[in-house]
Amino acid sequence: MRGKAGLVIGIAIGYVLGTRAGRERYEQIKAQAAKLWNLDPVQEQVDKVKDFAKSSAMALPSTLWDSAVKVTKAATTKGTPGQRLDAAIKVGQDSADDVEAAAKSSARAAKDTVDDVIDDVTDATDGTPTAGRGGA
Repeated sequence: MRGKAGLVIGIAIGYVLGTRAGRERYEQIKAQAAKLWNLDPVQEQVDKVKDFAKSSAMALPSTLWDSAVKVTKAATTKGTPGQRLDAAIKVGQDSADDVEAAAKSSARAAKDTVDDVIDDVTDATDGTPTAGRGGA
């Protein structure tokens, strides 16, 4: 599906950039693209992607930030340099587990979102996929 969609988009962009039909044809193409973009099924998919980006995708950066703060605090606590190093290493190891869990969660959520979008597109057609998952 990605291959066919990429081909169609590439041809459309090439035509728009290479056309000699002038401004009038460009405006027609632009109007058709705007109509397509504003269709309800397209906007539903756009909303799904936006919701995903707002929720699951932000879990990993915030976990990374929290982990960095914890390690920094552990490294700057009172004690001997060895004690501070040991504390930072321990917190770093614990934080690595948190980051791993957040990364797996984000990857799983991304996969689920993509699967949902593909299923919705398949259902919107006659029930058969146009190119299959991951195919060209």
